Amino acid sequence: MIRSLMLATAATLALAAAAPAARADAFLDEAKAVVAKAVGRVDKWDGPTTGPKAVGKKTVVYVAGDMRNGGILGVAQGVKEAAAAIGWDYREIDGQGTVSGQSTALSQAIALKPDALIVGGSDAVEQKAGLEEAAKEGITIVGWHSGPKPGPLDGTPVFANVTTDSMEVAKVAAMKAIADSDGKAGVVIFADSTYAIAIAKGRAMEAVIKQCSGCTVLSFQDTPLADVSTRIPQLTTTLLQQNGAKWTHSLAINDLYYDFMPPALSAAGIAGDGDPQNISAGDGSESAYQRIRAKDHQAATVPEPLAMQGWQLVDELNRAFAHEKWSGYVPGVHLVTPDNVGFDGGPKNVFDPDNGYRDAYKKIWGVN
Repeated sequence: MIRSLMLATAATLALAAAAPAARADAFLDEAKAVVAKAVGRVDKWDGPTTGPKAVGKKTVVYVAGDMRNGGILGVAQGVKEAAAAIGWDYREIDGQGTVSGQSTALSQAIALKPDALIVGGSDAVEQKAGLEEAAKEGITIVGWHSGPKPGPLDGTPVFANVTTDSMEVAKVAAMKAIADSDGKAGVVIFADSTYAIAIAKGRAMEAVIKQCSGCTVLSFQDTPLADVSTRIPQLTTTLLQQNGAKWTHSLAINDLYYDFMPPALSAAGIAGDGDPQNISAGDGSESAYQRIRAKDHQAATVPEPLAMQGWQLVDELNRAFAHEKWSGYVPGVHLVTPDNVGFDGGPKNVFDPDNGYRDAYKKIWGVN
C-alpha cells in the first residue's frame, strides 16, 4: 500500500515537473509557426474590390511627422502616386520630427484650405486641437500610424487610420526572436512614448517575450525617434557593457533605431550577423532592407506596405468624400529576413507587394 502511494506520488511529481517544459515547447512551436506564416509571399490582393468612383478634383495635403523617417517618406510617395492616378492635386509639409514642428506643419496645411489632410506618422491625440480646427473648416482627415488601431480614431475627427494591426506586428517581431533563439532570447526593447502606437507596440513585444519561460527582457529603452542619431550610438555601447553576451536580440518599434547602431556594434568586434540580432516591428525602410540583404547588423523587419498604404489613404478619402464608410481593410503582417528579402520589393529595397493593388484601386475609382 505504502509502495503504491509512493509510486503514485512520484508519478504526480514527474508530471508536474514535465508540465512547464511541455508548455515551453508548445510556445516555441507556436513561435516558429507564426514566423513561417509571416515570411510567405504576398502575391494575392485581399483588399477592397468595390467602392465609390472618383469624386472629382480635390486637393490633399500630406502633413508628414518627419520625412527623415523611411516609413513616412514611403507612404508620401504612395499618396503622391495615387493622387495623380485619381486626378487630385497633392502637396506635402514636413513636421521635422518634433511635436511643435508637427503642430506648425498642421497649421500651415490648414491655411492652404485643402479638401483633405493626411496626417502621416503624427499622433492624432497629441495633435487633436489642430485636427479639430481642420474639421471645423470642413477639411476631411485621414491618418497613417496616427493611433494604435486601424479605422476611425475615437475622440478625434480622423475618418480612418491606415496601419497594419500593431499588436500583430509586435507579436510577429517578438516571435521571431523567440523562434531564432530556441526560446532562450535575451532582449532589449526600443520604443518611443511620444507616440501612442509606438509605446503600445513596444509593450506588446515585451508581453510576448515574457510569455517565453526561457527568455529575458534585459531592458526596455524609451528613446525618442527624433533623438536616435545622437542617443543610440552611446546607448548601444552602454547596453553592451551592461549585458555582454546575454544580449542576444533587439526589438525596436522602427528601423530608424538600427540606422545608428552598426558602428558601435562593429567597434565592439561584433560581426554583421552576430548577436544581438536586431529585429524591427516596422516600417521596412530602404536602409533596413539594405542591412538585411547585406547581413549588416539587422536580421529582420516587419515592414508596412508603404506605397500600398498610400493608395489606401487616397481610397479612404474618396470614400469619405462620397459619404461612405471606411473600407475596413487592414493589411496582413509580413516578415522580411535574409532568406526572402529578394521578393516582395526585391531590388527596390521596399515592401511593395506584387498583388495588383494599383490596378484594384484604379478599377474601383473608374480610372485608367
